[in-house]
Amino acid sequence: MLLVLGSCDNFLEENPDNRVDLNNPDKAAQLLTNAYSGSAYTFTEWMSDNVEYTFGTTKLPEHDQAYTWSEFTGIDQDTPSQYWTSTYDAIAHSNEVLAMIDDMPGDRAQKNAVKGEALLTRAYGHFMLVNLFAKHYDEATADSDLGIPYVLEPETEFIKKYNRNTVEEVYDLVEDDLLEGLDLVDESFYANSGKYHFTRNAALAFASRFYLFKGDLNDCIKYSNELLGADPSLFVKNIPVLLQERINTEDYIRLYHAPNDDSNLLLIRQISNFHLPNLGHWPSRGLYSEIFEQNNVYGLVDERQDPAWVAGENGLAATKFEFLFERSSLTSNVGFNYTIFLAFRGEEVLLNRAECLIRQNNVTAALADLLILARRRYRPSQNLDVDDITPEELRNQLQSEYNSTNDQLNALVYLLQERQKEFIHEGMRWFDIKRFQIPVQHVLQNGMLVTLEGDDNRKVLQIPKAAVDVGGLEQNPR
Repeated sequence: MLLVLGSCDNFLEENPDNRVDLNNPDKAAQLLTNAYSGSAYTFTEWMSDNVEYTFGTTKLPEHDQAYTWSEFTGIDQDTPSQYWTSTYDAIAHSNEVLAMIDDMPGDRAQKNAVKGEALLTRAYGHFMLVNLFAKHYDEATADSDLGIPYVLEPETEFIKKYNRNTVEEVYDLVEDDLLEGLDLVDESFYANSGKYHFTRNAALAFASRFYLFKGDLNDCIKYSNELLGADPSLFVKNIPVLLQERINTEDYIRLYHAPNDDSNLLLIRQISNFHLPNLGHWPSRGLYSEIFEQNNVYGLVDERQDPAWVAGENGLAATKFEFLFERSSLTSNVGFNYTIFLAFRGEEVLLNRAECLIRQNNVTAALADLLILARRRYRPSQNLDVDDITPEELRNQLQSEYNSTNDQLNALVYLLQERQKEFIHEGMRWFDIKRFQIPVQHVLQNGMLVTLEGDDNRKVLQIPKAAVDVGGLEQNPR
């Protein structure tokens, strides 16, 4: 009997399932690997002016719903509902750590580093959600515009009701988490996997994007400067060198995403079918040429446009994503597609700073930043080398190209074109379309033209049906 009771005591001391018992910083850090949303927001590409109707590809309902700005009905991967669910799930992991980390035994420096990462992941998840499912931040209306729920505690109720914070409240809470996380984060504890976690450089890039979207130009420049330092070119991917070093296209993609490339600041593994060129909508050959060749003030070959995959009968897809597949088990032939997504890159920070400088009418400094990018993107010819162009010469070229003497407007148009090229297929164009109220036109399969106006309410994604029906959240206006 004593032996049986002793065995029962030992059994009861074990967790009856596989959940993590958070009792030290190492386990907390391990849990935070799930604090990065495993879903992609690249479905916004199908809604943007980066695509046209692509013939010869398989189209699931979400592809055409996005293309026509209709309400999404699906909840599978590459849908707003899946991104919402996956991101709040990631936030829940952050909150579990934040609820316990201060009271854990262990080294204070390590606990601070773990806490910093948890704060940054919580801030990043909410920031991306509010910029997809709410209006863009507008200082005049942010205190009344509906945002998204900002979740600060682990869920302890089976079905908990939430309210939507205002956009201003969400931004204030993001800023609090971001700044505290920026002070605490320390990648020295990541054991050679730093680029798959928030490092200080990735946090600075996040701050750069946050303050740009908020319209705080001075703070955007401040955090951009801190990252870029005295030689911003260190954080700009050298495309000509990558093309020279590649053995084949797949090798080029691996080099493009390499963690040891200084331009790559945060890498996230994301489950998605978006990057498969036989699915959905892509730039037509004509649109691809327009983006990379017609919108080209230098008249030089843009190295970003090649290599490219053929997509369907009339489309092209820039080679940016590695095709990865995970089997559901060792003996299974089924599973899911995934890729490595570059959540933050140094090029974005450089372009963020240039945009702020333009908006402050410091055009010369902005054009100097844009030339840093151009020198690693355009192939020199016998008659022209971008390395030899000065900001003043670029200003003159822009005036000639756009037939305008408005330096500030010319520089802004040029910058938006460079952002479109640099982040094609990455989902970033959608945020520029929202921020600058850019209208979008799509031609349907039957030749009919449909338009998304600059101030169209459909630019704000609808709150998922489950969050409305079960969570009681208010829908966005239509």
